[in-house]
Amino acid sequence: MDIRYKMADAGDIEQLVQSRADTLRVVNRLGEGYDFSDAFMAESRQYFLEGDQATVLVLDGETVIGCATMCYYRLMPTFSHPTGRRAHLMNVWTADAYRRKGIAYRMVSMLIRDAWERGATEISLDATEAGRPLYRKLGFTDSGECMVLNREDE
Repeated sequence: MDIRYKMADAGDIEQLVQSRADTLRVVNRLGEGYDFSDAFMAESRQYFLEGDQATVLVLDGETVIGCATMCYYRLMPTFSHPTGRRAHLMNVWTADAYRRKGIAYRMVSMLIRDAWERGATEISLDATEAGRPLYRKLGFTDSGECMVLNREDE
């Protein structure tokens, strides 16, 4: 095994977009043959190129075996969050054959360090039940403070 961890850049765009699709297929149980719309793929590509984010790719040779993305956003500063800069962890994924080897832990640790260096004061995430032990090990706690309103298509 030739496992490498790297902070992705624009030169990795094809691997970024492909890993996003692969992750969503697994998380949403869509099956390997599921095709995302051209619009969805174009927006994903644009976000990786222009969005305020950092993504870790893990490769075994040239094959992506893991990925994780930290998305950044800014709110009005508060006493608890004086920079207003916050982050949301997304798409933490490791290929089946490489699970339980510390890969996700290392990816998320890299992104947490990066978030603190960028001035973020809070990191949120949406976790699957399988992922919760990892996030707890990294110091995340459950929070029930948020309410959400989603736009309904008319």
